[in-house]
Amino acid sequence: MLALWNEFAPTLLDGLRDTLYMTGLATLFAYLAGMPLGILLVATDKGGIAENRFINSLFGWVINIGRSIPFVVLMLAVIPVTRLIAGKIIGPTAAVVPLFIAAAPFVARLVESSLAEVDSGVIEAARCMGATNRQIVSKVLLGESTPSLVRGLSITTITLIGYSAMAGALGAGGLGDIAVRYGLHRGRTDVMILTVLLLIVVVCVIQLFFDLLSAGIDRRNR
Repeated sequence: MLALWNEFAPTLLDGLRDTLYMTGLATLFAYLAGMPLGILLVATDKGGIAENRFINSLFGWVINIGRSIPFVVLMLAVIPVTRLIAGKIIGPTAAVVPLFIAAAPFVARLVESSLAEVDSGVIEAARCMGATNRQIVSKVLLGESTPSLVRGLSITTITLIGYSAMAGALGAGGLGDIAVRYGLHRGRTDVMILTVLLLIVVVCVIQLFFDLLSAGIDRRNR
């Protein structure tokens, strides 16, 4: 195994770099789009700080439709959008577009779930003290749900690593591309196994990092 690693280490490390690049950017953009949507869903829900059933239902359906499309199908369907934004349809940068589009509805639901866990009594107390809706969102909803949001971030990141592997099989590069190009097409089962092991290590490290981060900021542990 050591000899195999020495042989493919440069290739695998390049693939890991591309995978982390795709995952990192896609996660960032997914939260920039998905977090406001999640906040909107909670705020406009029944009994929310800005209750609006029409808006809530409309965006709820949009998010559900986005989540229901398989990633491979979505990646092919948004090729014109990918070309428009990235200027090409293959490579790590191009893969960020479908990864972000696929993850944004997922993030919205994770954020909605995290914010919904906040005790309604805390929100009412903030109202009684004259807090505005903006202050309730920033200080109460987001503040109280931060540990849960961090755990959701870990789920999103790990999910996108899996998506990036699928994208790699379709020309995006990264570890998925190495597994297909060297493992499948060249019949190198050992390379396939090594690639999977590397992915497992990366996922475990990411999960451990976010678990420690969530525990560190959870007020209940203080």
